[in-house]
Formats: sequence, C-alpha cells, structure tokens
Amino acid sequence: MNKSAIRESASDRLFLLAVYLFLIAVLLAILLPLMHIVSASFSAPAAVTSGQVWLLPVEPTLVGYQAVFQNANIVTGFVNSLFYTVTGTLVNVAFTVMLAYPLARKTFQGRSVMMIAIVFTMFFDGGLIPNYLLVKSLGLLDTRWAMILPGALAVFQVIIARTFFQTTIPDELAEAADIDGCTDMRFFLSVVLPLSKPILAVLTLMYAVGHWNTYFSALIYLKDSALYPLQIFLREILILNSSDSDMYTNMNQMLVRQGLKDMLKYSLIVVASVPVLIIYPFVQKYFVKGVMIGSLKG
Repeated sequence: MNKSAIRESASDRLFLLAVYLFLIAVLLAILLPLMHIVSASFSAPAAVTSGQVWLLPVEPTLVGYQAVFQNANIVTGFVNSLFYTVTGTLVNVAFTVMLAYPLARKTFQGRSVMMIAIVFTMFFDGGLIPNYLLVKSLGLLDTRWAMILPGALAVFQVIIARTFFQTTIPDELAEAADIDGCTDMRFFLSVVLPLSKPILAVLTLMYAVGHWNTYFSALIYLKDSALYPLQIFLREILILNSSDSDMYTNMNQMLVRQGLKDMLKYSLIVVASVPVLIIYPFVQKYFVKGVMIGSLKG
C-alpha cells in the first residue's frame, strides 16, 4: 500500500509556529494573573501586602475566605446574584426561543419586517434616562424585577438562535409533523426543543454570565442594600476602595485589626468567579457546537 503524506512548506511551518507562540502567550497572559489571584487568596495577609506572593501561596491560610463568608452583606449579595442569574436566565432563554423560532419559520407572515424592527434596536437605544423613567413608571424601582425584566431579551442572541433554527430544523420536518396531526405547540415542545440543546446551552451560558457579572443595573435601579448583587460589593472593595458607614463598619474594623484588606479582594474575586467556572465544563461541548451552527448564515 502506497502511503503519501502532504509535505508542509516552510512558510506553513513558520505560520504554524507563530500561531502556537501566540496562543502560548495568550495562555500565559490569562493563566499567570489567575494563579496569582488564587495564590494571594490563600496566603498570609503580611505576605500579600508585602508583595511576596507570585504563583504559589505563602504561609497558606483560609483567613481571607473566613472574612468573606462571615460578612452578612457579602453572603446576601451572593444569594441575590444566584437569584438574579437563575431567574433572569430562565426568562431570557424562554423569551429568546419564543421569538427566534417563529422568525425562523418561512410560514410566519411578516417575519422580515419584524426582524428589521428588532435589529433596529441594536443600533438605536432610548438612552439611560428614558429607560430609568420607564422602569420607574412600571413600578419596578428598588425591586428584584428591575434586574430581570429590562434586559429580558437580547437581540444578538435572538439572531443566533434564529439562525440555528433555520439551519438545524428543516421545514420538511415541520410539514411531516403537520401531516401526522401534530400541533405547532406539540411540535415545538416534543421536536424542536430536544434538537436544540446546543443553542440552549449557548444562550444559557451567555445570559448567565451576563447576569452574574452585572452591577450597573443595580446602581441605577436599586437603593435597598438587601437587594444588591455580589458584584456591587466587589466593586466597592476593588474600585472605590471605600466603605459605606452603615454597611461596612464591622468589616472595616475587622480588616484594620487583622490587616486583611488586600487579601479580602483576592478571596472575593475567587468566590465571585467560581460559579461560572463550575457551569462552563458542563455546557462546553454544546457551547462550541451551538456557536458554530448559529454563526452560519441561513
């Protein structure tokens, strides 16, 4: 049996080497700061403040994580973020699928006009003040729904889901189901959704990460600290580096007494990142498949 191999040219090998070097550089640029943050969160406060920590923990301790979970505000923020992420993602995925699927069907009259109107909102927005007035007029200010309903739908995700349905669910399948007497709702629940696991995973991950990391909506619409998400407290510690007298008095006294201020920052970053890191491995295979299919033009 003759075996033939395609010989790569020198330019191809050079290009491949450049790609590998670039990817290694990107990996190091992402991995090294992450390792430093994790190591600092487990290191002694004196080692963190003196800059002794680099890639490995120095005098390992869990004092930073104890300080995080002993503070009632941070625990409340963590629980609130979980609620906003789970509830908001369910609402987002439901609305996105219910809008994207009809737009993908050729039998839906006026879908082109509706799609143009939807895409129009990507380029032109009412602005911050009109959005605030709308939320206020609906009575959503300082409520949990203010974190969920104003962003219940994202146009970009609708486009991705619509393209997925167009390229994956053939019209012949719907016609065959219609001949067999299957209603549109039955077809959607029994056929479309089971075949749409990749795009559902993509939408879930995109929306969940967005909800988990959001803080700007809370700054605008929420006044009650009991409703704040975790990212608000993280922002106060990392960016503002200051504390409200009512909310953080006990924490400040603890940090001043034990010298944990810098250590708390790193511990809180790790705590805020863990949920997303846990979710991603379970949806990774669907995420890659869904993005590739959803990116094709139908």
